[in-house]
Parts: sequence; C-alpha cells; structure tokens
Amino acid sequence: MSVRRKSTVPLVLLALFLFSQTLFAQGLLVNETAVAVWLPRPMPPRPIPQPRPVASYSIKSLNIDARIDGQIAKVDVAQTFTNTGSTQMEVSFVFPLPYDGAIDSMTLLVDGKEFPAKLLDAKEARKTYEEIVRRNQDPALLEWIGYGMFKTSVFPVPAGASRTVQLRYTQLLKADGGLTDFLYPLSAAKYTTKPVEKLEINVNIESPDEIKNIYSPTHGVEIKRPSSNRATISFDATNTIPANDFRLLYDTGKGEIGTRVLSFRPDEKDDGYFMLLASPRFGQTEQKFVPKTVIFVLDHSGSMSGKKIEQARDALKFVLNNLHEGDTFNIVPYSGDVEKFKPEIQPLNTTTRKEALDFTEAIRASGSTNIDAALRASLGMIQDRKTPSYVLFLTDGCPTVGEMNEMKLAEIAKNANQYGARIFAFGVGFDVNSRLLDRFARDGRGQTEFVKPDENIEERVARLYHRIASPVLTDVSFSFKNKGSDASSYGTNRIYPSGVFDLFTGEQLVVVGRYSKPGDVEIVVKGLVGEAAKEFKFDGNFVANSTDRTLGFIPRLWAMRRIGEILDQLDLKGQNKELVDELVQLSTKYGILTPYTSFLADENTVLTDRASNVRVTESNTHYLGRYEGESGVRQRAAKGKFQAAMQADSSSLQTDVQDAELAMALPAASSSMGAAGRRPVSGPFGSPGATTGLGGGVNAYSAPAKQAVESRQDNVQTINNRAFFQKGGVWIDSTLTEAQQKPENIVTVKQFSEEYFMLIEKYGNELSPYLALEGTQLVNLAGKAYRFEP
Repeated sequence: MSVRRKSTVPLVLLALFLFSQTLFAQGLLVNETAVAVWLPRPMPPRPIPQPRPVASYSIKSLNIDARIDGQIAKVDVAQTFTNTGSTQMEVSFVFPLPYDGAIDSMTLLVDGKEFPAKLLDAKEARKTYEEIVRRNQDPALLEWIGYGMFKTSVFPVPAGASRTVQLRYTQLLKADGGLTDFLYPLSAAKYTTKPVEKLEINVNIESPDEIKNIYSPTHGVEIKRPSSNRATISFDATNTIPANDFRLLYDTGKGEIGTRVLSFRPDEKDDGYFMLLASPRFGQTEQKFVPKTVIFVLDHSGSMSGKKIEQARDALKFVLNNLHEGDTFNIVPYSGDVEKFKPEIQPLNTTTRKEALDFTEAIRASGSTNIDAALRASLGMIQDRKTPSYVLFLTDGCPTVGEMNEMKLAEIAKNANQYGARIFAFGVGFDVNSRLLDRFARDGRGQTEFVKPDENIEERVARLYHRIASPVLTDVSFSFKNKGSDASSYGTNRIYPSGVFDLFTGEQLVVVGRYSKPGDVEIVVKGLVGEAAKEFKFDGNFVANSTDRTLGFIPRLWAMRRIGEILDQLDLKGQNKELVDELVQLSTKYGILTPYTSFLADENTVLTDRASNVRVTESNTHYLGRYEGESGVRQRAAKGKFQAAMQADSSSLQTDVQDAELAMALPAASSSMGAAGRRPVSGPFGSPGATTGLGGGVNAYSAPAKQAVESRQDNVQTINNRAFFQKGGVWIDSTLTEAQQKPENIVTVKQFSEEYFMLIEKYGNELSPYLALEGTQLVNLAGKAYRFEP
C-alpha cells in the first residue's frame, strides 16, 4: 500500500539504531489522517505564537536487545505504545537510514504480523521529510532530514489500543583502530505524552579476542564479564524521558593492561582533548589477586544508635565476608575511646573471620566522638607498603572529644599516614563535617561517600568495597611521550584524575586531559604488583584536527571533571578569582550548571556579561563555608559527582546540583559558617527562609523555591555538545560573542521559509538538530549569527 504523502503527519514512537557519525537515525509512525498535529511532548509545550494540537500517545515499554559478534550487531527492538487519543490512527512506519546504508536483514512486525517495507534513497526521503515538516510546522522532524528510509504499509491503531512494534536488523558497526562503536539513538523516545514507563537495554558482546575496555559516554551502564571474551552490558530505567542517545565503545587486545587513547581537537589554535581508557586483564583467578589490607574504622557514638548502628554492623560484616584469602585486616570501633579487634593487623582466615564477625555483633552505640584517637590508632597499625592498604572511615558526627580543629585533624591524618593508605571516608547523615572528610580522602588518595538520612549504610559501603576489592596494579601513574622526543617536551595538562591511583579488577578507568602537541604518542603506565614494579608501554595518537563530531563528548566530560577540580580547590584552599572566572566560562560554554552558576539559566542573566556573572558566582561560592549540616553535605556530594563523572551528560548530576542549591538556602547553623573565614551571604532565592526545616536532618523546600531551581534546567539544552540557553523565548547559542549578537550583525530567517530549508541543506546535520528546539533560535554558523523565527 502506498503512502499518501499529501496528508502525512509524524508520530515518533520508536527509535532504532543506525550507525552514523552524526548520531541521528530513528523510526517513525506516520499518521495517514488529514489532521495536522505536532509530535507529542512529555511536558506541556512552551508558549508559542499559535496553539498546536498535540498527538496523544504514550510509550509503555522499550526493550533493546543487541548481540554483537566482532563488528556485526544483531538487534531486536520491542516497543509497546498506546493511542491515548479519542480517534483511531491510520499509520505507516518510517525507518530512516544512515548515508552509508549499513543495515541489512531488516524485519518489522506489528503485534506479530510482518509488514513489508519500501526503500527510499536519501533524496526521495528528504523530500518526504520536508513535506511533513512544512505541513505540520513542527521542527522536531528536522533531526532526521538527510537520510534514506524504509517505509511500511498502513496499519490502524484504535483509540485506547496498544500496539507492540518489533524490529529486527543486522548492523555492520564502525571499527576504528580496534575500537568498535555501537549507537542506539534513544532520544526519539522523548516524543510521548508522558515518560516511558519501562526502558531496558541489554548488549551482549562476544569476541574472538580478549575484550578490554568497555565504556559508555552517555549512560551509567552495568558491566558483567563472565569470561575474557564475553561481556554483558545493561541499563534500565522507569518513568524516564530519554534525553540522550545510547552509545557504547569497546575494544579488544592482549596483555595485562589494555589501554586506548581517544582524542578530539576541534580548533587547531587551541589545545586538544584526550581520553585514556584503561582496564586490567579480566578473568583472573582469586589466587592471583594482589593481597590488601583493610581497616574498618567505625564510629559507634550515641548518635549511631538504632537503625544506623545496625546498618553499620551489616556493612562491616559484608566487608569481612568478602575479604580474600591472603588479605589482612582489623576493626577499630571508636566513640569517646578507641577499641581494636586485635592489637595488630590480622591475616584473614576462617578463625579470624569468625572472631571478627562475633566482635562486630557485640558493637553497640554509646559515647562521644573521638576522631583524633581513631585516626592515630588505625593509621598507626600500617607499618609498611608491602600490600596496598585501605582505611574505611565511617562517622555520623563531628569530633566532640580530643582534637576538634579541622585543619589540625587533617594534618594529624596526613602525618599518621606514613605508608600511603587510601582513605575512604563515609559521612552518615547531615551532622558531619563534610569538608574535613573531603580533606581526609583528598590527602589519602581515596574518596568521600555521603550517606543521606534515607539511604542504607550497608549498600553504600558494599558498593564501594565491590570496586576496591581486588587491586591489580597499585600506585599507578601515566606519562605521555611524543615518539622521537623526550617526555619533558610533551604538552599534556590538566589530567583527571591526577596523581597516582590504583587499578582494580572489573574497573574501567577513564582518564581525561588536554594536549598541546598532536602526533603519535607513547603511553607509559607504571605501577606496583605487590612490591614489584611494573611498566607497560602503548602506542596512541593525538589528532591535529577533528573533522567530525564522533568524539565530541570528550571535551564535555573533561569540563565536568575540571569543574569538580575547581570546586575542590575553592572548597579546600579558599577563594580564587581566576578559578571562579574559569568556572563561569566552562558552565557557560558547555551548559553545565553547578549550584553556584545555575543563575546563568535565569531569563534575565546576560551570558556575555562575564564580569557580572563572575561576581555573582564568587558570592555564591562563599556557601562552601558551610561544612556541617545539610547544606555542607549536599554541596560536597555534588562536588564529588563532578570529580568522578564518567559520562558526558551533566543531566545525570541534575538532582545533586538542585539539592545542593536548595540546601544552600537553608538557615546556616552558627557552627557551620566562619571557621574558614568566609562570610554568609543571602540565599540563592533572596533570603534563607525559602525552605522550612522539619528536624532530624531532613528538610522540605518551599514549592516556589523548588520550582525555580528545577525550571532552570529546562532553560538549558545541549545539542551536539553545544549549549543553548533560553532567554526571553529565544534559544541562544552559548558560543556567540557579544559582538555577534548585536542586531546589525544578525541575519533573520523565517522558520519553514525557502531560505530556512536552503540553510539546512547547506549546513546539514550541523544545523538541523539545533532548529529542532521549539521557538526562536539564535545560532552561530561559520562565525555568523542567524536568528530563526517562527
């Protein structure tokens, strides 16, 4: 059955994977009725010049199951959607193709019935898309212009009925230098009247060679490795609005450590960006694991009574039950006084494990908090560097006995840590000195975990211990050397994580940084296996100039890590105007909102007024002077998320950023300000009274304050790693300068005019995704500002 193009109306219901460097290739349902409608939106559309009818349907579930063998992906997709409108829809299915035609063996089924599909080349498909866009005056479809397509015959969707669409296809994946790239553009599923009820992605990889690095720049996936040649990657979410396409990178190789260097340099006049992926050999037997020492330091003061001490005991039991033969350990419970399981560190065996579990069961909550003595006792047990040592330090309060000065306590911990133990600090609840715990972790090359009042202590401790349970290489450092020159001449800088660290079995290490000199590079990895020094060398390349956006996520991920480092410097070392200026620049360029720069998304903030924006940010960062209470904890929890960011999508940090900003408006406790010589300032909502304390460390924020904070994120969109801020109903490209935005320098183009489509044809996928934003857009094209108006 042919499609009556004259009356087509798009309804995007199914996003399908097609490889393309431009990242766009989705499936669509095309309504064959004569009524023009916009694509459905999960939230009410913003005010626009003319009201638009919106199609009414919802996506109940979206399941993607991919099996990858070498470069070949076999993908099954099942999506169930419901027509929530009052009339039957007569639809055909449209499946855009990438320009390289990499898909083969495509089969489409609707409720189990196979539908034939007709192939349209890119030229004919473009004409069809353009007709749809012109007719419905909906720019959302511009994302798909420029591709060929498959189109099916028509099938009905009665009002209130559900349909399950299944698609099966085979895909040849791109492989570049041994790195294989899998993409599934989930973002099309955002066109639905409400969030997707259930989203599941499963990718199974089989390879004749050993699978090394597995990394998703877009989603926090779970990775399981049943063998060195097989891996299962999964992601699931409920009631979600997919904002980003799903992407997965993996490579294969031999050797104890697998590394891969990816680089991106969009501007030859500026430093490039690189990402280094590193993974140890997988599938090692337990006997080959490097032995380690674990000391669990547990606060059992009176404030830990009840549920908290029960969870803390369970966390300690979990660690004890998961120690390996050959590990050593001890337990240091502390309140006003310090106890020890044994006077010295013990070897793990059946007897000591049972004794330790019995000792743990007897721990009860009482007394005060002597952090000073607990630090000296636990760190003093470690007398050599023969094995890597890990101190799990848990507290739910500030010191009340012994030394209580923050700086002196940090110095005590640093001096007592003579043999390089890694300190992992757990702050339980909102009554801790969050900055002090950050100092412990920073100096001890560990990390801080904040356990909120409604979170389970055991789960948080178990999650971290799983990561550090099996060290493979310790005291790891990287160096980069241009081939044919000495390492000192090589221009890598601002590398995160910085310093030395440990590499664990099952861990995917992601290092990002910048480079000034392109060319072939030798990467040297040094570390220790026990006491034995090891060195590994690998080849890589830093590109001179990037001609496509395939790896455009690297600068954004680097920016997130850099922001985390800036916030840490401001927190632990005090105010620095240059760092604040850089924070504003990064937040503006990449659209990455922090608790201190979220005002950039306000309607009245002028992005190009750097001086004013720096002053406001500088004032906001004074809130880092709050180190106790909910404000202190939430600020440092957000900071830690930036420092440890693994994906380039800052929306994953949105909740932490918003919670921190709301907590900043809480009235400051008298003990929480001034210790660092910082002044209190008015709250981010004009006064500290924007929230109401409920007691017990839990706060309810006023509806206006919460709405104001949440709406800011709606005013920022990142497309192809370029940030757009909505100001006065106009989406403004953050790369535009003040001069470019002067009226005399702006070229105005009417939406859906001939000039509009000519520019789309000229600039292709560089421009069309930006125009999919609703309303007016002000876009930087080849150094010139274009204003696209409805």
